[in-house]
Amino acid sequence: MGLLFMVNGVFMMLAAVFSWFYDEDVLGQIILAGTVAIGSGGIIMFLTRNHRKEIQKREGYIIVTFGWVFMALIGTLPYIFTGAIPNFTNAFFETMSGYSTTGATILTDIESLPNGILFWRSITHWIGGMGIIVLAIAILPLLGIGGMQLFAAEAPGPSGDKLHPRITDTAKRLWLIYVGYTLAETILLKMAGMSFFDAINHSLSTLGTGGFSTKNASVAYWNDKPMIQYILILFMFLAGTNFVLSYFAFKRKFQKIFKDEEFKMYGLFVVGLTTIAALLIYFEADVSASSIAHPMVWGPAESAFRHALFQVVSLITTTGFISADYTMWTPFLTIFFFGMMFLGGSAGSTSGGIKVMRHLIMIKNGVLEFKRTLHPHAILPVRYNTKAVPQPIVFNILGFFILYMLSFIIGTLVFSWLGLDFKTALGGAASTLGNIGPGLGNLGPVDTYANLPSAAKWWSSFLMLIGRLELFTVLILLTPFFWRNR
Repeated sequence: MGLLFMVNGVFMMLAAVFSWFYDEDVLGQIILAGTVAIGSGGIIMFLTRNHRKEIQKREGYIIVTFGWVFMALIGTLPYIFTGAIPNFTNAFFETMSGYSTTGATILTDIESLPNGILFWRSITHWIGGMGIIVLAIAILPLLGIGGMQLFAAEAPGPSGDKLHPRITDTAKRLWLIYVGYTLAETILLKMAGMSFFDAINHSLSTLGTGGFSTKNASVAYWNDKPMIQYILILFMFLAGTNFVLSYFAFKRKFQKIFKDEEFKMYGLFVVGLTTIAALLIYFEADVSASSIAHPMVWGPAESAFRHALFQVVSLITTTGFISADYTMWTPFLTIFFFGMMFLGGSAGSTSGGIKVMRHLIMIKNGVLEFKRTLHPHAILPVRYNTKAVPQPIVFNILGFFILYMLSFIIGTLVFSWLGLDFKTALGGAASTLGNIGPGLGNLGPVDTYANLPSAAKWWSSFLMLIGRLELFTVLILLTPFFWRNR
């Protein structure tokens, strides 16, 4: 925990550098926030220096969950100290939204904020994207702590496909790819017409599949510069892909990529859904009807294709950037895009949601159930990438899906109980649980979460937390048997 606080403080100091560069009045307050984070982290590390050397699975879940909560608490300091978000509930919501890479915001005028605070918002996405805990795994061995249990609890997706026998080296390789993509996207966005500040902020948000923007209109601000949106689409797609496949690509092991069933299904989702959306937008919707869309630049056909592709990739990868208010197109497209909130990117990516791998295994298991009905004594294992999937993993995935849908239903009911209308409650639950950002109704693409009651903001924060940490990690702490003696 102390180490996480200190790392957090270092990133606050990085935000202070931007504040200093742009000669802002809030420089002192951001430095103070960073000093408090680093100082408190140092004190915690000093007081707990005689730690147990081995972390068991139970402790791993506790550290990941409480690490995330305390990171969100310490992450509120720059907002509160600078007065950018003086209300604690709002500051915690914004910070949890950042670390969980949800991208939901309570801010109504983003462009009025100091650049140091805008950078801090974006960097919380970047930290949360791959997981601050995975970063810490590369450093924890210095303290004599093994990190395997933490990786099992934190690594996105149902399985951690290791690149290297040592978990520390795995974390380092993943972060190297992560940093490389961020730098590449920043350079390309700058070349396409963004300012350097906007480019680096959007790169941090994209790779974390978060969705915080420096503009009130999000990416729709650059609708007159299609290349910017195509670059964002490319990196959103990469961020929603298993990072292990990126590692294979750099090692020129392309066969492993094209044989990967999840990647093929992920690609099919994008192509198929984009085709349907583009045709509907072109023939039935008016892109220019969106209140935030600029006039078409390269013609109506290209505009329909670009907006369809952008929104499909943004929602599947749970990034949540918007190029237009898609709820103003047609009722079918609104429901169509809402359905995508339940897909999620690949396992091993920074995206949230259910994940494509789980959908694939559930579909395969469902098809096999028909065969098992006809041949009850046949042994018909579910196969993934030509290998039989152990039955406990299939049960785990089915259990996850049931738990996810139950969480969505309960989430919607609680929002309704707190005063939200049906459409808003439905969209809010799907969006926060899936770490997406934009929802439906009063939480649509061009709206914010500012008008939610305080209790609804805390409930949203809880849904964001369990969604980001894939339900089991957090909810297992609520079971009585977890706390019983071994």
